[in-house]
Amino acid sequence: MGRVRMRMAVLGSGSGGNATILESGNTRILIDAGLSAKQIVLRLEMLGVDPDSLTGLVLTHEHSDHARGVDVFLRKRRIPLFANAMTKEALEWNLKSDIEWKVFQTGQGFQLGGLHVHPFPIPHDAAEPVGFVVEQGGTRFGLVTDVGYITQAMRSHLKGSHAIFVESNYDEDMLEADTKRPWSTKQRIASRHGHLSNTQAGELLADVGCGLLQGVVLGHLSGDCNCPDLATKTVQGLLDHGGLDHVKVLCAQQDAPTEWLEFGTESKPGVALDGDLIQTELF
Repeated sequence: MGRVRMRMAVLGSGSGGNATILESGNTRILIDAGLSAKQIVLRLEMLGVDPDSLTGLVLTHEHSDHARGVDVFLRKRRIPLFANAMTKEALEWNLKSDIEWKVFQTGQGFQLGGLHVHPFPIPHDAAEPVGFVVEQGGTRFGLVTDVGYITQAMRSHLKGSHAIFVESNYDEDMLEADTKRPWSTKQRIASRHGHLSNTQAGELLADVGCGLLQGVVLGHLSGDCNCPDLATKTVQGLLDHGGLDHVKVLCAQQDAPTEWLEFGTESKPGVALDGDLIQTELF
């Protein structure tokens, strides 16, 4: 088996805050900073990552559960912040830190250290929300979160990924039976302006998955209308039905980081990348 090309871990995911670390070689990027700066530092250190060693911080959109830690985290760190123009405009008026902004164009890829990052549009009630595909040396990682429905752009960009992080917010039966939420809120959650269900996430993964796909991480699980066991069972079942029973399914938590998920292998020119999923424990 060849050398592992990338690894990722989710620091936390849910309505209380979202952040993901992706590493390849000497390049480490943090995707979103929705946790407090204190928790971002603590959880990076739990994973053996020096917060000051980050190559860049990249934002999907400006909502607080994806960006609340930006200001304090960057107050004493000269780490560039990558965002598109509308996300920058929505955030910068409320930031006190001297931010080193790097503005990208949605739909146009850019280089961040040794990684090529391609932002693509997703449907969400934010200024200019994006998902990301990150590539290096033929290895591909895809991330989509906070989406109400699946678009063809999402499908086309995620195809060929070795690992994918995707929202899997609710179970349909649990949402319908929930007594805490009014009918109007339930309708919004399940609408095109809401979130993806376990079934929708599984159908997306089964659609875009191929022999290269080694692992998926499910995120943004509802604390009331979902649970890790149910989300994993639903998505794994749909993957198995699609002939992707080799794919490992993990669930991100709100209060603790996941273990590292390593994926992608070295290959000779002209040989398709493939390889086994490797999981490593927290340091």
